[in-house]
Amino acid sequence: MSDQKEKPPVPLEVHDLTVSYHKRPVLWGVDVEVPVGQLVGIIGPNGAGKSTLIKAAMGMLPLDSGWVKIFGGPVEKNLKRVGYVPQRESVDWDFPVSVMDVVVMGRYGHLGLLKRPQKSDREKARECLEKVKMLPYADRQISNLSGGQQQRVFLARALAQESDLYFMDEPFAGVDAATETAIVEILQELREQGKTLLVVHHDLTTARHYFDSLLLLNMRVVAFGPTKAVFNQDLLQTTYGGRLTILSEVADAVSSKAR
Repeated sequence: MSDQKEKPPVPLEVHDLTVSYHKRPVLWGVDVEVPVGQLVGIIGPNGAGKSTLIKAAMGMLPLDSGWVKIFGGPVEKNLKRVGYVPQRESVDWDFPVSVMDVVVMGRYGHLGLLKRPQKSDREKARECLEKVKMLPYADRQISNLSGGQQQRVFLARALAQESDLYFMDEPFAGVDAATETAIVEILQELREQGKTLLVVHHDLTTARHYFDSLLLLNMRVVAFGPTKAVFNQDLLQTTYGGRLTILSEVADAVSSKAR
């Protein structure tokens, strides 16, 4: 009898997930299974629960119902394998810390209890800063950077974590075109390395170019699948409702696919 290789655990599995804020549901009955090596865009209108989904998946919010598994196990047991880039608005940029210190924080999951960062950890931090072209700013206070530079630093911190699963909450918000291009290249490089990435994104004109798959969310999952399959006017209209004004570029792309 031939030996069959056991399938590796799924990076993220969410089942019947419901989450509320102040007793008002924000997510209803969400079911998602994200395969390994996917670059997934999470799109939907404001208030759709996109950030909530990421935070709930990381165990940062209580669940009303359902469960989350990361690499086949409980969230808390596998958080070392998870990298996170928060929204810029959620960070206290006035906290007195240098760029290098922020990136070194990404190494803490690799350190034992009460251990201090070693030379190798700082070297890894330098390598990650070089990758996002922020090494010349290593000693600068984080508060003295532009929005795009701050976002690059937080991406470097996520890279320093050397994670297998990444959650990124609007990493392109408030950045210039050069920074956005640099971030996309890094995300694609991580995907090529077999990493799995879920990225909250709001720009429909670029969503179809950046991601392998899209999760269309409006409190519930409207659709989840390959970008070519779910990026269509009907599903987008269902996701955004009356709030959707499809830009001409998007409308042209959708109509040309239908021809």
